[in-house]
Amino acid sequence: MADERVILCLNVGSSSCKFGLFGQSDRSIASGEVERIRLSGGLLAIRAADGTMLAEKHRDFKHRRDAIAALFDEIAAARLPAPSAVGHRIVHGGPNHVAPERVTPELIADLRRLIPFAPVHMPGAIEGLEAAAERAANLPQVVCFDTAFHRHMPKVAERFALPANLYDEGVRRYGFHGISYEYIMMTLGGARPSRIVIAHLGNGASMAAVRDGVGIDTTMGLTPTGGFMMGTRSGDLDPSVLLFLMNTRHSSAEDLEKLLDRESGLLGVSGLSSDMKTLLERRASDSKAAFAIEMFCYQLRKQVGAFAGALGGLDLLVFTGGMGERAAPIRMEVCAGLAHLGIEIDAERNGAHADLISRDSSRVGVRVIPTNENLMIARHTRELVLGAD
Repeated sequence: MADERVILCLNVGSSSCKFGLFGQSDRSIASGEVERIRLSGGLLAIRAADGTMLAEKHRDFKHRRDAIAALFDEIAAARLPAPSAVGHRIVHGGPNHVAPERVTPELIADLRRLIPFAPVHMPGAIEGLEAAAERAANLPQVVCFDTAFHRHMPKVAERFALPANLYDEGVRRYGFHGISYEYIMMTLGGARPSRIVIAHLGNGASMAAVRDGVGIDTTMGLTPTGGFMMGTRSGDLDPSVLLFLMNTRHSSAEDLEKLLDRESGLLGVSGLSSDMKTLLERRASDSKAAFAIEMFCYQLRKQVGAFAGALGGLDLLVFTGGMGERAAPIRMEVCAGLAHLGIEIDAERNGAHADLISRDSSRVGVRVIPTNENLMIARHTRELVLGAD
């Protein structure tokens, strides 16, 4: 298909860049990642849709620009079709960006103003936009915002209990993982039930309450640090914890950011690892690992109950994300205390990571649906730039 118009999807993080290459009709062509950007021992890997390794390069990438330039070079060297457009995941859209947009200099300038909303994520994403433009100036680019899915939340869920002028300045609950939630809703299709809770569980994790296809609440807030505990993030805290640390330990904003985003969550509680697979392997012999797992599942279970209250009941619970898709013991433990909501898990289905893991007698369905954020980005990019071909 020499004339096939191909979309390159980029998800640039602080030290990595994940990517996917898609043809028409959602055809996956290749995917992969560049790892350990700005660190020693970097790796660029490209795999075909069937899993065949097409490229595996071990080298250091001093800058994200170097990594993205190398990615374009390796796509060409592997004789993969050249992209016709590039789509990007952007974590934060702030109050004004609520749908996919074409990249312009004005947009990039506006995204720079949003860096304080997500200082860990936004600089790398912006550098990714600029790097792709430098490497392929003729290609149109599109950004898809992780916050967009949640922008229809009612104000009662969106607003903090702070003075109105702060809300007007953009201090409000935005929510994240929206591209993943959008993909799950697309997968469920028109026959989906009315009241749905989706749990996106990865190193970063959140939950969304969806009524009749519209997100009405979510766990994360102004930034991706909020909600329940995650791999290295604290989740919600009593706000005065930060004041206490500032007053008693003279912690700076940089100290607090490091504590909340990189030293807390499963890592902080266990003192061992942010990786759930590692914690599950050590649970029987390490009481701190066991407690971190117990605490994580407790917080998730509590949140499902809270969202059932917000929705006025529950029809379907969906697990997605790396941990949600593969950690059967976590799914079982979260659901074990939710029988009063009508949730009954089938142990055999759950252990096999089946699509439907609830019992036939369960009043509430429980499903495991692998997410595909790159595909969602590809669809938006194709539609916005190339038309519905």
